[in-house]
Amino acid sequence: MSTSEHGTSLLSAIGLQCSHQARPLWSHLDLNLKPGDRLGLVAPSGAGKTLLLRALAQLDPLQTGELRCQGRRAEEISMPRWRSTVMLVPQRCAVMPGSVEQNLRSPLQWQEHRQRHPWDRNRVLDWLEQLGRPAEFLDWDAEQLSGGELQVLNLIRALQLDPAILLLDECSASLDHATTLALEALLEQWLQAGSRACVLTSHDSGQIQRFCNRVLELP
Repeated sequence: MSTSEHGTSLLSAIGLQCSHQARPLWSHLDLNLKPGDRLGLVAPSGAGKTLLLRALAQLDPLQTGELRCQGRRAEEISMPRWRSTVMLVPQRCAVMPGSVEQNLRSPLQWQEHRQRHPWDRNRVLDWLEQLGRPAEFLDWDAEQLSGGELQVLNLIRALQLDPAILLLDECSASLDHATTLALEALLEQWLQAGSRACVLTSHDSGQIQRFCNRVLELP
C-alpha cells in the first residue's frame, strides 16, 4: 500500500511492516507527507493505527523499513530532535501534579526545547480562546481535568513546541462537536503557518471527510 506522491517530502516511510503478538497487521507500507497534508488513517479497531503512529514517531523500533524526515534518514537525526519534529499526540495524555500551566511549561525545560521555545502565554491564551476555554484554565488542577479538557491540554502542549509533523491519535474523541470543529480550525491555522503536515486517526468518518485531504486505509 502506498500514499506516495511527487513533491517535497516532510516525512516518508518506505516498506514498513508490523506484527503484533505474532499476528501480521500491515506490510509493504509506504507513506509520504508533503507540506499541508492532512492524512486520515483509517482502519478497523485492532488493525494497528496507533502502532503505526508510534513507529513514525520512533517511540517503537521499526520491525522492517526506513523512515526519512525532511530528506534525512532517521539514523542521521538524534532521537530528541526526531521526536520534537515528528510529534505524537496520544488520545490519553499523562499529566504531572500541578496546574495546567505547569504542565504546559514542563516540556519547555527539556534541553531540546529550552532555547528554541520560550513560554508564550499570549499564544497559549489565544489557542485556549479558540477552543472555548477561559484564561483561568491555566490555573486549573491538571489531575482533575475531564477527558476533553485533557485533550485540549495535550494538543496545546504539542503545538507550543512547533513540530513539523503532528501524529494525532483520536485527538478529539472526548470533545463535543463544537469544540471538535474549533480544534480542526486551529489545526488548519497551524498547518498554514509553516511547512507542516499531520496524520489523523478518528472513529468519526465525518471528521475524516471534513478535515483530511488524503486517506490511507490499513487492512
